[in-house]
Amino acid sequence: MPAAREKFSSRASPELLAEMREIAREEGRHFQEVLEEAMSSYIDSKGRESKAAGKVRPDVMAHYRASLEKNRLLAELLAR
Repeated sequence: MPAAREKFSSRASPELLAEMREIAREEGRHFQEVLEEAMSSYIDSKGRESKAAGKVRPDVMAHYRASLEKNRLLAELLAR
């Protein structure tokens, strides 16, 4: 089932929009997908996890990170 979408309006420089459209065209994707990815990356860069981008749930990521830390020594030994 596709995620719900909310329509909004904003403004951006023509150059920035042209770049986004070019990326979408080159990758064979819809502009909306590229825009959502860009917004999600921005949120992530601010140290926040994007809840709306279909990413892994925060509780799952917390468990994953705890598991990595718990098994760090084992991973280092296996890497040798």
